[in-house]
Amino acid sequence: MDRDAGRWHERVVRDAVLAGNHAAWRAWYDEHFDRLSGYVSWRCGGLPDLTEDALQETCLPAVRRLRTFDPAKGSFFAWLCGIAANAASNTVRGRRRRNRRSRPLNTVPEPAANGSDADAAERVAVALAALPEHYEAVLRAKYLDRRTVDEIAADRGETPKAVESLLSRARQAFREAYDANGG
Repeated sequence: MDRDAGRWHERVVRDAVLAGNHAAWRAWYDEHFDRLSGYVSWRCGGLPDLTEDALQETCLPAVRRLRTFDPAKGSFFAWLCGIAANAASNTVRGRRRRNRRSRPLNTVPEPAANGSDADAAERVAVALAALPEHYEAVLRAKYLDRRTVDEIAADRGETPKAVESLLSRARQAFREAYDANGG
């Protein structure tokens, strides 16, 4: 579907949903849910509980703010990802605050394999949440969406060399954010 046809389709569906067509909303949301879930999981370091919380925190604001969605400014999926990015960041920060304030009831540490995997996943989520949006977006395109540098460059209207440079800076920023949360 070309860009103009996609915008037209999303405008028609948005208008149907705003007119109260619940089936249109369900079909539209379901069409994007798997990709959205993958994106949120990536932003949450693959931790299922954080992913589920962030997805729930995405749905209600999406319904409430649907009138603000403008297909001329971007796709429905990109709009959902914007809401989901905020929800994921809030969910990750909330968990970090709770973990800092709570003390375990027992002093027996978790087995090293489980604890280290969960800790690493949480550090990934925190690092992604700390990145500027353009760094997160280019890393997402490369590693989650598995786009080539040339494809990313075409989408962004930049040269492949500029995207390679941006990816390099984004990876460095991610490493620094990841290491800063290492304890």
